[in-house]
Amino acid sequence: MLSVEVREKLAADLAEAERSRVPISPLTDGQPGIDVVDAYEIQLINIRQRVAEGARVIGHKVGLSSEAMQKMMNVDEPDYGHLLDEMQVFENVAVKSANYLYPRVEVEVGFILSDDLPGAGCTEDDVLAATAAFAPAIELIDTRITNWQIKLCDTIADNASSAGWVLGEARVSPKDVDIKNIDAVLTNNGEVVAEGRSDAVLGNPVTAVAWLARKVESFGVRLKAGDIVLPGSCTRAIDAPAGSHFVADFTGLGSVRLDFE
Repeated sequence: MLSVEVREKLAADLAEAERSRVPISPLTDGQPGIDVVDAYEIQLINIRQRVAEGARVIGHKVGLSSEAMQKMMNVDEPDYGHLLDEMQVFENVAVKSANYLYPRVEVEVGFILSDDLPGAGCTEDDVLAATAAFAPAIELIDTRITNWQIKLCDTIADNASSAGWVLGEARVSPKDVDIKNIDAVLTNNGEVVAEGRSDAVLGNPVTAVAWLARKVESFGVRLKAGDIVLPGSCTRAIDAPAGSHFVADFTGLGSVRLDFE
């Protein structure tokens, strides 16, 4: 367990790395005693600071939600990060790759909540009842750690490596699509670069959202009506250099695009 002073110093280092776009060494190298609670508290220090400066929390993302990623990180549960309004990107506005350090994209089925979710007792039925719609989404991920050399506590402290997201236009009721059986294909400049299916996310993306609702309550956070939730990627992460033109197509859910310049 780290002291408050050390947590604040590490949070400041991550925030400066994001501002300056100069990466830092893994936190886990310099602080081998860091644990998951430390990492979430470091994340929250920076989120609270950005909110104090005018940003709004409008959702959350789940990371490490596939079995393969959990094995790679040697963990048995996902992690999470915050989505801020200032992080949102849009289909009709190209993203500047130079604004990020190591940008990548992931394909996800986004959830838009119509009601607050319970915390500790949240079930999959609760999630479905509180979901207004699913939407096609691309998450923009990045790391403030040199060359993606991250361990679990590095990515948690770094807002679960989140940097932005875009939603497509479609809004589909949970009653109108099988959330466990949505195929996704990602193309870049017309070439297929990744394929996956929604059940790659813990067997069911709804499971990831229920886990998230239970997990965040322990840090004084709740999922609320109007929130956007990204439950985890259907595909592997793909590098996003300038000149990339991504389109993600989902069966029964439409498409979403994201361009980089």
